[in-house]
Amino acid sequence: MKILVCISHVPDTTSKINFTDGDTKFDTNGVQFVINPNDEFGLTRAIWFQEQQGATVTVVNVGGPDTEPTLRKALAIGANEGIRINAQPTDGFFVATQLAEVVKQGGYDLVICGKESLDYNGGMVPGMLAALTGMNFVNSCIGLTVDGTTAKAVREIDGGKETLSASLPLIVGGQKGIVEEKDLRIPNMRGIMTARTKAINVLEPVGVTVETKAVKFERPAPKSAVKLFTVDNLDELVNALHTEAKVI
Repeated sequence: MKILVCISHVPDTTSKINFTDGDTKFDTNGVQFVINPNDEFGLTRAIWFQEQQGATVTVVNVGGPDTEPTLRKALAIGANEGIRINAQPTDGFFVATQLAEVVKQGGYDLVICGKESLDYNGGMVPGMLAALTGMNFVNSCIGLTVDGTTAKAVREIDGGKETLSASLPLIVGGQKGIVEEKDLRIPNMRGIMTARTKAINVLEPVGVTVETKAVKFERPAPKSAVKLFTVDNLDELVNALHTEAKVI
């Protein structure tokens, strides 16, 4: 079984976010980048298939040379090889189109994406990728097994879970639950050293007409100051909840 895992290069949640050029561009200075968490859950599941069923695992990313450390981490976790599409991701359709070319040329049985990326949270790429390739698609996937050419996927729905059966080739949009946090792999020294010798194939992008652009970014409004009340002023607390917070 050939598995392709799509990897996004996203800011760590602890990084301080700023914008430049009149708040139209994201400022990457001083920002630590990591594997998108939803993608890392999917990668860990792919490594399980590698270990239990002899699958080969390829990771792919759309980005410039600055994203290669993130790909190397995926290789250190256990992926067999990496692909970097040499382009800056501009929007979901652009990314999905680039990935679709890799999927079509690679003959993959299973493609695992995160259901959304941590940076823009668009959630568009997995569905677009399925539409562009004509492959079966399950989103919000929290469980996945494969037996021969048939996959059983569990997905999260409003108020519960749904179990589906689908034939390969298949694209899934994964999230926490496809593996648990305790199952995530931390690269060991052997994995890090081995990753240095694994191939990262750099591909040039295919032409795409970009239909969207970022007009402006805005940070959330700062939280208001906390107002403290002593245990002796409960009447004042109740009054504030009623007249200011308007919750009672």
